[in-house]
Amino acid sequence: MDYVHLGRTGLKVSRLCLGTMNFGPLTSEADSHTIMDRALDLGINFFDTADVYGWRKGEGYTEQIIGRWLAKGGRRDKIVLATKAYNPMGDGPNDAKLSAYHIRSACEASLRRLQTDRIDLYQMHHVDRETPWEEIWQAMEQLVREGKVIYVGSSNFAAWHIATANQTARQRNFMGLVCEQSKYNLMCRWIELEVLPACKAYGLGVIPWSPLAGGCLAGTLQKRKEGRRAGQDIQNTAEAHRPQLERYEALCKELGDEPANVALAWLLVNSAVTAPIIGPRTMEQLTGSLRALEIRLDEDTLKKLDGIFPGPGGEAPEAYAW
Repeated sequence: MDYVHLGRTGLKVSRLCLGTMNFGPLTSEADSHTIMDRALDLGINFFDTADVYGWRKGEGYTEQIIGRWLAKGGRRDKIVLATKAYNPMGDGPNDAKLSAYHIRSACEASLRRLQTDRIDLYQMHHVDRETPWEEIWQAMEQLVREGKVIYVGSSNFAAWHIATANQTARQRNFMGLVCEQSKYNLMCRWIELEVLPACKAYGLGVIPWSPLAGGCLAGTLQKRKEGRRAGQDIQNTAEAHRPQLERYEALCKELGDEPANVALAWLLVNSAVTAPIIGPRTMEQLTGSLRALEIRLDEDTLKKLDGIFPGPGGEAPEAYAW
């Protein structure tokens, strides 16, 4: 396993991040614990979750599963633990978003569920346009002073949100955002316009979520031919992009690698990317993803991938202006 710094920090994380969104809803607690054990054995030290995962409002079900795994002992100091806050965790007027009130209560609740004394990376799950940055940073600074949070990150931010957040943090002599978690894959490349340049400029690591486009880049067409059923949303998306996916799967066949691994390898080529988030439902999916670390895509292959899945044309403003 290779390790890289998380943005401009001195913290080193694995090139693949273990996403836990499936733990609970799709993967049993016993299997989730086994997958986390195996991930640790494979050298994956970066684990990502969120208070809302588990999709039972207010319960933090996935965090509870991770907390019971950590309670077995001998694991906490071997991983970089990331979680998130923003989404509704109750029906009250202050049970969501990023007020100082909610940040404080959400952090305390996550700590209890995770059965830990600290969150290594505390991420804002979405931008809150109604709360001033001075309030958000005051709350985060207090959590850092108390040792309950080590680093702060963002998720689903636009470039100007990243710039505004970090300029405000700089004025307060606070480190600010150290990473951004964005949707990024061969089929969705919009962050190349402004988010990736902003992350480079401010020293943020990039943690792509949905690196396989919800499964569409995992050989969806071939699997359907083999009789394996996919979800209706994936089927609809696959049909809408059938010509591209047919070319993509044919290219992967030429390369001799699984489409899912090629999609991950393509992300890892980008120097701005820290660690794509893999969200395995099974042990097979976890271990199979390690192959992506070994794939080396040459310039010719990268050009072919750009031809199949064109990006926005580079960085703004050159992508749409002279």
